[in-house]
Amino acid sequence: MQTFVDFGLKPSILNALSELGYEEPTPVQEQAIPLLLEGHDVIAQAQTGTGKTAAFALPIIQKIQQQRVPQILILTPTRELAMQVAEAIFRYGKGSKVSVVPVYGGQPIFRQLRALEQGIQIVVGTPGRIMDHMRRGTLALDQIHTVVLDEADEMLDMGFIEDIEYILQQTPQERQTALFSATMPADVINLAHRYCQDPRRINIVSEQLTVPRTRQTYYEVLPRDKLDALTRILDAEMPTSAIIFCRTRSEADTLGESLQGRGYLAEVIHGDLAQTQRDRVMKRFRESQVELLVATDVAARGLDIPEVSHVINYDVPNDAESYVHRIGRTGRAGRTGEAITIITPRERRQMMQIERMSKARITRQRLPSLADVAARRREAFKDALRDVMAEDNLDPYILMVEEMGEEFDIVDLAAGAFKLLLNEAEEEDTITSVEGDGIGVEPGMTRLFLDVGRSNRVRPADIVGAIANEAGLPGRTIGSIDIYDRFAFVEVPAEYAQRVMRVLNGTTLRGKKVRVSIAKPKR
Repeated sequence: MQTFVDFGLKPSILNALSELGYEEPTPVQEQAIPLLLEGHDVIAQAQTGTGKTAAFALPIIQKIQQQRVPQILILTPTRELAMQVAEAIFRYGKGSKVSVVPVYGGQPIFRQLRALEQGIQIVVGTPGRIMDHMRRGTLALDQIHTVVLDEADEMLDMGFIEDIEYILQQTPQERQTALFSATMPADVINLAHRYCQDPRRINIVSEQLTVPRTRQTYYEVLPRDKLDALTRILDAEMPTSAIIFCRTRSEADTLGESLQGRGYLAEVIHGDLAQTQRDRVMKRFRESQVELLVATDVAARGLDIPEVSHVINYDVPNDAESYVHRIGRTGRAGRTGEAITIITPRERRQMMQIERMSKARITRQRLPSLADVAARRREAFKDALRDVMAEDNLDPYILMVEEMGEEFDIVDLAAGAFKLLLNEAEEEDTITSVEGDGIGVEPGMTRLFLDVGRSNRVRPADIVGAIANEAGLPGRTIGSIDIYDRFAFVEVPAEYAQRVMRVLNGTTLRGKKVRVSIAKPKR
């Protein structure tokens, strides 16, 4: 298995890749990086999401010279791609003191002028805005030694052919040129032949970026709440076997220890483990001695596990292909599967991009409340109880029931036994909900304000019970519940909001009469 070390990249680049969780190159990186490092022109056919940005960015950072003048020019069809490429180069070159600026229309040009005046080594931009700077005299191309045309077919489809040719003609003839394109129509091939010198061809056949039998969802939480959110999801989903993906080895180790400390049967697997350790971990996971496997991306490519009920992305994958590789571990051999991603507010745009590139529907979900988890545990307990009652060896326990039945009502006796076995303690919900719209309420739900809170010893179960009993709503239809010191919020289906308000107003919760109203929008 080839690694990034094999390319001879600088330690600063390798450190950046390690921090980002890159453990092994993708096929396009395996082929393109050595050719570009050797100075060859390259024509690569590769889909978005195959890792092509790193394929040209890493050789650029490796070969860049120290002087702060434009040396690298990367042309992209859209401003979104220009920003994405510039951000990626900044991350890869973080330890290499690389300067990069994206230039595109729709942004005030004075910001770009100021950046260019300070001295920039790498310019990423759309053809139109690049030409604007050339005409203004604010971007000189006379010291450009590498040009990259990213998504060339898109640029030509958008009518940029003349602009691209004009720009290329203003760069030195002795330059390195790399062209990346998802398709290779005749006009792209003609352009490549006119401006590339003895190019090497790369053709990457990308696997279909879909996982049709897997239900895909995501939850958005604050960074500090990620671990608590993960355990809440695990408690609500009760996976029979799950792989939890982290971006880096150190994060996987830390998460594995945290889950073990909270009582979960979890093991960790990543590239730093010796083969004997990997084999031992995988054997325990396959034999169901371990329920949770905390892994880095290298595991997504190398593991052969026939049955995984859930894949959970604890960290957002770097690109759409990595996402599909990860979630492809579930929903196999005709089975259905669950793929869950935990994101923070800053990662929302990245999640939307993965959804667009993978052509998948990834549904935003409300984080399960403590009441949801308790309800799920009770349902699982009832299922287990049914299985036990189907067995024949209940005689010793029937005797216990008969003995205690002389002292207690049989219903009270069963309820007490259930409470003892379920061991449900009063808990305070400490996870801060990250809302998805202006008022922070799920579509189809209404947020209600209750003038009781923790100081009144009110629990989520009290609110759920009151709504279920008084308004006749099933507990599963009730949304998130947030309890504060002197008040609380609860989400209910919008069509039942008036009924809930009507029946709850004046109801007593924990000895206090409740006043209920529709919550004011969050600001």
